[in-house]
Amino acid sequence: MDLEKQPRDGFDARVDLGKRPAEPQIRREPEAVEGCLAVAIRIPVRIIVLVLVVPVRMLWDALVVTGRFLNDALLRPLGRALLWLGRAVFVWPFVGLWRYVVVPVGKALGWLGNVLLVVPLVWLYRWVLTPVGHGFAWVARGVGAAVAWLGRGVGAALGWVYAHLLTPVGHAVGWVLKGLGAGLAALGIGVWTVVAWLARYLVVVPALWLYTWVLAPVGRAVVLCGKGLVWLVRMIVTGIGMALYWIARILLVLPALALWRWILTPVGRVLAVVGREVWDALGHAWRVAGHISLTVGRFLGTLLRWIFVEPVRWVYRSVLTPVGHAVRDTLLRPAAEAARSVGRATRQALAAARESVRQARADFRRMLFGEPRQPRPVGRREPSGREARTLGSSTTALTKD
Repeated sequence: MDLEKQPRDGFDARVDLGKRPAEPQIRREPEAVEGCLAVAIRIPVRIIVLVLVVPVRMLWDALVVTGRFLNDALLRPLGRALLWLGRAVFVWPFVGLWRYVVVPVGKALGWLGNVLLVVPLVWLYRWVLTPVGHGFAWVARGVGAAVAWLGRGVGAALGWVYAHLLTPVGHAVGWVLKGLGAGLAALGIGVWTVVAWLARYLVVVPALWLYTWVLAPVGRAVVLCGKGLVWLVRMIVTGIGMALYWIARILLVLPALALWRWILTPVGRVLAVVGREVWDALGHAWRVAGHISLTVGRFLGTLLRWIFVEPVRWVYRSVLTPVGHAVRDTLLRPAAEAARSVGRATRQALAAARESVRQARADFRRMLFGEPRQPRPVGRREPSGREARTLGSSTTALTKD
């Protein structure tokens, strides 16, 4: 056993490495060592928390059991009863009203609408409106042909007027306007040249001299003064900022850092250890209280079963069950058989009544509209049935008489 655990040297080790890959070694983090403060706090805290949590856990388990019992014994049957009552009061009457009142009335109204509206309208459209529309269409086509012929004549006259009258007049007007445009363009060029020369020597040249010898030197001097003023303000603000920075660092940051490092951090660590231990103690106490509550519940359940459930079960099994079987065999089964017989007789009577109503309706329809048209037999040129085609019969075009 020890030889198998230790690695072998030489050829055997090389053979083993060739056959199977080396198993990766799992690096395990070293477990954190608990301090004496955690060990000193753990036991008292767990005892106190267990004493406080056990009644809460037992009360919680009692409430859970009570809720489940109420849900199974009261709320669920009550919900089913309310659901059945809602269906009986709201759903089934509307379903019966729709099925036995609204649907038959709708079918009757549809049949009346078809007979009184659709059939007359179809007849009116087919035998009145369609011929009248065809007549209107014929008249409209004639009127359209006449209007087209008249339009072609008017278009020919307008084309002759445009070609032999308007075109020469337009060419003459264009020649006159072209001459006037050339004269106005020459006048405009001269006026623009004069205005440009005056504007150059009266406005542009003095403005350029003023910018070069007056405004540019003044602007450079103003820029230099502004840069010096900005540098001075920057140095003053930097000095004030450094002074405020060191004052705030000495008066606020360093005391706050010392307070955090030497007071708040150790107190926080102690409170974190206490909180972790209290949380672990709560979980441990809750689990222990669950086991205690489960044991107490099982004991109380066994006690209640032997005091109440077993006597009730014995009474149900030994007394009520034989009595119920006797009542079922002597009263309920004969009553159910009689009810089924009445139901069968009622269904047969309703079926006979429906058949009578159907026959009466068919007779009434036949009396109003007559017998339905029977399909006419059509003479088939192909042999009917399984008869073979022969040369003597007239079933083809070549052999027909």
